[in-house]
Amino acid sequence: MKAYIEEFASLAAINASALPIGAEPSVTTQAVTATTSTQSAAFNDATRFVRIHVDGICSYLFGADPTATVNTPRMVAGQTEYFAVVPGQKVAFVDNT
Repeated sequence: MKAYIEEFASLAAINASALPIGAEPSVTTQAVTATTSTQSAAFNDATRFVRIHVDGICSYLFGADPTATVNTPRMVAGQTEYFAVVPGQKVAFVDNT
C-alpha cells in the first residue's frame, strides 16, 4: 500500500469562501509505502492541511509519534481525503486488507 501526501498552507478560496481543495502550489509532497505501521516525515511548519490519496486499503493515525493499527480510522483503495493538521505532526499508515 502506498499513500501520497500533499501538504498545503491554506485552502483555496473564491470570493472569500473557502473551497475543499488545497491552494496551489503545495508546500511539499511525500509518499509512504507501508505494510506494517510506517510514519510520514514531520509536516512542514507552514502546513495546515494535507490531501492524502491511497492506492490500497489502509488505516491511518495522526500524531507526534503515531502508530497506525487495523483499529484506527480506515481508507479504501483509491480514496482521497483532506485533513486539517498540526505542523510538525506526522501520519502513520498500515495495510488493512
